[in-house]
Order: sequence, then C-alpha cells, then structure tokens
Amino acid sequence: MNTTDLIAARACLVSAEGHFGSDCEQPVPSPCVSVCRMTADRSHCEGCFRTIDEIRAWSRAGADERRAIWAALLQRAGVPLPQALHP
Repeated sequence: MNTTDLIAARACLVSAEGHFGSDCEQPVPSPCVSVCRMTADRSHCEGCFRTIDEIRAWSRAGADERRAIWAALLQRAGVPLPQALHP
C-alpha cells in the first residue's frame, strides 16, 4: 500500500467515526500514518502530506484548524475530500 492509499484509508476511518463533523466533541485525530520523512523538496511529509508548519501547529490547533489541515493535506495528496470537509 502506498502512502496516498494510507492517508486515504486514514481519512475514511476518521470520517466514518464522525471526527470531521463540526459538532463532534472528540478531538480531531492526527493524520500521521507513521511514515515520517519529508519529500526531496521538503514541501511536505511523504506519509501524512502535512507541511512542516502544519505538523508544528497540530498540537496547538483547535478542531476547525485541524479539519482545515486535513482538507489541505488530502488535496495535496490528490485524495477526494470526505463530505464533512467540504466548505
């Protein structure tokens, strides 16, 4: 399974659990798939597709910002957004 498939599967799981809904009271889970290395151009992580700034911001980010990071990384990965992340 390649990293795009891993992040797509993670997004499906997180979405199915309801974490992308704005009414969810649980924290939005991290997109980390334990493949932690940057691309050659250092634009984003090869595993979770987050930028360095997004990785750095994650621990302090609120739910809305975390959902925005998920939407950005899925677009970066070329993975369709789950319905709950559509603007």
